[in-house]
Order: sequence, then structure tokens, then C-alpha cells
Amino acid sequence: MGLQQKIGYISLVIIFSLAMAAAIEAAQPPFACNSSNPSTKKLTFCSTELPIKQRAEDLVSRLTLDEKVSQLVNDAPAIPRLGIPAYQWWSESLHGVADAGLGVSFEGTIHAATSFPQVILTAASFDAHLWYRIGQAIGKEARAVYNQGQAQGMTFWAPNINIFRDPRWGRGQETPGEDPLVTGRYGVSYVRGVQGDSFEGGGKLVNEGHLQASACCKHMTAYDLDRWDNITRYIFDAQVTPQDLADTYQPPFRSCIEEGRASGIMCAYNRVNGVPNCANYNLLTKTAREKWGFYGYITSDCDAVSIIYDDQGYAKDPEDAVVDVLKAGMDLNCGSYLKNHTKSAVQQKKLPEAEIDRALHNLFSIRMRLGLFNGNPSQFVFSSIGPSQVCSKEHQSLALEAAQNGIVLLKNDANLLPLPCRRTTPISLAVIGPNANSSQTLLGNYHGPPCTSISLLHALESYVTSPLRYHPGCNGVACSSALINDAVNIANEAEYVVLIMGLDQSQEREDHDRVDLVLPGKQKNLIIAVARAAKKPVVLVLVCGGPLDVSFAEDDDNIGSILWVGYPGEAGGVALAQIIFGDHNPGGRLPITWYPKDFIKVPMTDMRMRSDPYSGYPGRTYRFYQGKKVFEFGHGISYSTYSYSFIAVSLNEFHLTSMTAMKVSENSDSTRYVLAPEKGSKFCERMKFLAIIGVKNHGVMAGKHPVLLFVRREKVTHGSPMKQLVGFQALSLKAGERAEIEFLLSPCEHLSRADEHGVLVMEIGTHFLVVGDQEYPINVVA
Repeated sequence: MGLQQKIGYISLVIIFSLAMAAAIEAAQPPFACNSSNPSTKKLTFCSTELPIKQRAEDLVSRLTLDEKVSQLVNDAPAIPRLGIPAYQWWSESLHGVADAGLGVSFEGTIHAATSFPQVILTAASFDAHLWYRIGQAIGKEARAVYNQGQAQGMTFWAPNINIFRDPRWGRGQETPGEDPLVTGRYGVSYVRGVQGDSFEGGGKLVNEGHLQASACCKHMTAYDLDRWDNITRYIFDAQVTPQDLADTYQPPFRSCIEEGRASGIMCAYNRVNGVPNCANYNLLTKTAREKWGFYGYITSDCDAVSIIYDDQGYAKDPEDAVVDVLKAGMDLNCGSYLKNHTKSAVQQKKLPEAEIDRALHNLFSIRMRLGLFNGNPSQFVFSSIGPSQVCSKEHQSLALEAAQNGIVLLKNDANLLPLPCRRTTPISLAVIGPNANSSQTLLGNYHGPPCTSISLLHALESYVTSPLRYHPGCNGVACSSALINDAVNIANEAEYVVLIMGLDQSQEREDHDRVDLVLPGKQKNLIIAVARAAKKPVVLVLVCGGPLDVSFAEDDDNIGSILWVGYPGEAGGVALAQIIFGDHNPGGRLPITWYPKDFIKVPMTDMRMRSDPYSGYPGRTYRFYQGKKVFEFGHGISYSTYSYSFIAVSLNEFHLTSMTAMKVSENSDSTRYVLAPEKGSKFCERMKFLAIIGVKNHGVMAGKHPVLLFVRREKVTHGSPMKQLVGFQALSLKAGERAEIEFLLSPCEHLSRADEHGVLVMEIGTHFLVVGDQEYPINVVA
């Protein structure tokens, strides 16, 4: 090799080595406090032996005003002189790590993440431990993406724990449903899993606790309208009574903070009783931080600060909007408004710099708890999590389990399902419908690229040996044009027909509420025509997040079975096929009421939960709605039947005299009550009691069955719910097996209700524990 060749070869080696080094460096997650950097290694905020509070205060004290302001937005730039890297606060993980925010990229070694079912379907399992395991999996995959250098942050803006109050809400699919207890329990389970908290060992993250990833409970509060009748979430002023705030809208956030120890909260766009959520000092500081003990950061929804001035007219000028949110207790602006106007607010002497410092203490504390100021992250407790834990077999199996246990069998006349066939038995099957051949539709919204993908059509096809007949039936989910004759001809040629209908993200999504509760376009006509023409009763599968009025199908003998599959995620096709062909026994139960189509006469803007007989207002959710229902909250059948019995209840009579200094009073409808002690008080802890319930599977198949325990009052007053869920557990039982489960209850929490002032009261009279068709009375006496 000549000299010139050697020089050229060496040059290539140098270039290649530099390129490899750059690639390796790019793959390393950014971190502060590099021990090899003499200018930063001795800084106090880099000392891991010190409390995080002290470290954060030291860091903030070193910043100039311009540097401070730059850190108040989601896209926080680097501060090179202190060795602080850039940070992106906005990442999403609603039901799997997603690239819907700005913080995560799938352009690299990791090109997909496990896509679990959309939350509304996962909630239908009524299995809190399943929810926790899903949170664990998402948290591990989130950390793996960061460790691989494909994320600019570790703060994920999920879960959505708003109440699914109105069936038209486009984002209802993102939530655990309409019940405050279910929603709160989901939030606690998800947050603990994502953040790396132990569920079994008391599961308490102390203030200095490390975070696997940071979860953020959103959107606080009373947010459940996006765009309806020319009213948008940006300008909507929700008029909410203290009673409804106390027993419906706020309990999930309280649980998420007190029990879940969430490290983040997002304040919502809308106003509540005139005050923007992000500018509400009573909400963010007095309630969340001081009353509930929130220790973390509070972010705005994206551009929620700008609308306080630009759209709502609440603030007189941009600087006043900045002052309003920072003084209320908000810390971070998703958007650029604080970056643009905070310095001028300080210069105009409207905003003390101490308010900025307070916010930055919270923000940098979270980054420190994530291990991003501990030097090289390879030494951090979660550093061993890598690409192999993304899309792992364990996580993909969990996605399948979640879909299996969430899918709800709504109708099954004459035991049409499961179909009497297997792969080894020839069967003639037709699959018809606009949602049959779209694996993308199964993911819902806020998803990343899934690990695997299979449509409902192809999953069903894998079960049959004869050629499967397929026709979309419509020109899309909107179904403005239906090829009914072609679909009928296909159905005529098959022994069994599965119709796969419903909605998709063109019909319900963020910033798009529905205008009705019926199947779009000509879907109903298609279903009826095919069902009439088919040789046997058909199976109707509904893909949707929000409820649909399918009363016509419930009453039609030609439609033998109805299945609701929500948006079941990457494994939803396999789960549905397993249920239809009997490899899995469905057990899901509806986490929302399915209303009739004329419910749309009720304005979405009416936030009242309780019915009003004088005006004809029917109320909302199973607790207060007094109108006709298509399917009730908690409805769901199985291939097995289950029976219940009360084995023992350790409380038969509760004497209010044991509640010292509690005065018996009367309200406007002469209901006698006393003020109930605050949840978690020593008295309430001392008065807890057990309810032991026997459950038996009378079927020939094993099944996982959610047991729902309610309380109802003998006398239902205007202020009390008709019934209230107080506990739930999912129980696996073999065919013919019987088991007992325990519910730990508290009179303070489970026999009380909120009065018109938002104060918990306990009514004198008989309260009934209810499970299935069984009741157990508990007398509350003065």
C-alpha cells in the first residue's frame, strides 16, 4: 500500500471513528452534572447526597432572569454554562409510549412500542392490578426509549382522568369511564406503575423518591367538552355546583395525588365558575398542594395560558395572564406564552421573581427525581432498562390479556356465541363492515407505532379453513354510500356472518365531539339488510369509544350477539377472534351508560349530574340519570353465569352517636343527616368493616369475572345517588368453582354523600350493600 493510499485509509478510519463516536454520543440520553467536566462537577446541585429540595434551590439561585424564563416552557433550552441540557416536557403515553407529543422519536433502534387497548376498554376489565401492570410496562418502555437516546424527556402527560360525563364527548375514549371510584382507582394504578412505585408494599413514593418516568394526571378540572354547537373547550365556562365538584369531578384527582403520588398535574383549558383552571389559586394551590399534599409540577394544557387573554378575555393583557397562572401555582407552560411575556411582567413589577423561582424549584426537582442531574445516567437505578424491554413478549401478552378482559358481550341470544367451530372444522364465514380491515382503527388516538398489527378481519380469517368472504359494506365509517346488495349476496353464501361496524377517529376524537348517538350514515340500514338475509342470526361487533344507540339491534332476533370492543389496541384482533370462537370467555363490563339517541336534546354544556324533575333534566351517569337506557353501566354477559351471596358483613348497624360533636340536621327535603368525618381521619380508619361475598361460576368454561359492589339508600333524595359503586374486584374462576372475596369498607366514605355545599354528610336510615341481585341492609341510626 503506497503512502497516499495509507493516508487515504487513515483518513477514512478517522472519519468512520468520528462518525461512530457521534452516533454513540447521540444515542446517549442527555444528562447534567458530568463528573468529567471540572466546571460543573463541584456545583452544589450536582451533589446527590443532598436533599433534592436543597439541590433545586441551589440550581435556581445560579440562573439569570433570562435563563429562568427560558425554562418555564415545555421546550426548555440548554444552559451550557452550567452543563444543563435541553429538556422536552411534552411526551405522551395514554395507552402506550406514543410519538403524539414532541419528546419521543421512533426513528432509531426502537421503532415501535406496545399499544395497549384504549383506556375506555381497559377500564371495562374492572381490574386494578391489570391497570397497574399496564402502567409498569409503559413506564419501562418509556425509560428504555429515553435510555436509548430517542427521547428528550421523561415526563409523560397521562393518564386522562376526567369523568366521561356526556356520551358525545370525543375524548371519552381516553378515560376510564363515568364513575369517580373507577376513574380514581385507574389513575392510582396507572401512575404507580409508570413511576416505578410498588403497588404491593404500601406503594408510597416519598418526596425524594426516584421516578422511573413521570406521570401527569389531566385535565384538572371539570373538562369534558371539546367542540359542540360552536362552543369550544377554549372558551367554555363550566358552571359546576360545589356538590358535583365534591362527589364527581374532583375525587379522581384527589386519589391520583394522595394515593397515586402523581408527580404531575395538567390544568385544563376551560373555566370553572368563571375562573380559568390554570389561573385558579384555590384549585391548584389551596386544594391540590395544601389540602391534598401534591408534590410535583403543574403544567398547562398546550396554549392554555394564551387563551386566558386571547380567547377568554379573563386577563387584561398578556402580562396579567402570566401573573394569574404563576401566582395560582402553575409551573410550566406548554407553549411559548410564558417565554414571551414573563420577563416584561417582572419588569412592569406585576410579578415577583420569587414566583418564577417557586415554579422552577418544582420543575428541576422532577428532573432530579428522574435521575437527570446525577451524572452519567448509566449509574441511575433505572439505567439497565433497554430496547429488549420494548415490545417484549411479556408486554405483548399483556396487551392481549387487556383486550381479552375488556371486550364486553352485550347480547348473546340462544347462546349464538361462541361459534361451534375450530380451525380443524370447515366453516363458511362472511365478515362485513367498514371497520373489519383496518388495524389502524383499533389503536384509537394518542398512540405510537405498534409492535405488531392485525386487523379484525385477518384475525378471524386465521380461525377458518375455508376461504373467508369479506366485503366492507360501506365506502368508509361515515357510510354515506352503502353497497347493500353486494353485502347481502356475500352474506347469503356463508353459514355465519360477523358485521364489524361502529366509529373511528373521524367520528370521535380530541377537538371533535359527536352530534348524535347513532351509527353513522347508512350503517344501520346495512346491518338490518344483512341480518335479514343471513342464514342464521348474525354477530354484530361495535368498534367505538363512546356509546351508541343500537336499540334496534338489541331488539332484532336476526342479530344474535353484540360485542363492544372499544379500540382494543394492537392485540384486539386476536382477542376478538379468540372470544368469537370460544378460546376465551368474555368478562368485560361497561364502564359507561349507553344512552338512547334522544339524549342529544340535553345540552353538553349543562354540567349538572343530578336530575331535575321540575325542568325535565334527566341527570347524568348511572348514579343520577333517570331516563331510558340502551345498556346500563356495569352491563356485560359471559359464556358462564355467576351467582353471589353475602357470607358475612361485620357491620349491621352504625350508631351516629359514636361520631362525637356531630349534630343531626335536616335539609330542605326533611332528610336527616350528620356531617361525616373527613376521609382518612383516625375515626374513619377505626370504623372500617369487612364485607365477604361468595361468587360461583356455574358455567362450563373458566372465566375472569368482575364483581361490582354498590351501595343504595332506602330513601333516594334529590341530593343522593340512586346507587354508588363502592368496590370492585376481578376474580378468575374455573368452571363450577366457588370463591370468596373481601371488600374493606368505611362508613365515612361509602355510606356518605356530598350535600349542596360540597360537604360530606351521612343520612339516617337504611343503606343496602348490593351485588348482582343480592342485598344486605346496614342501618344508620342516631
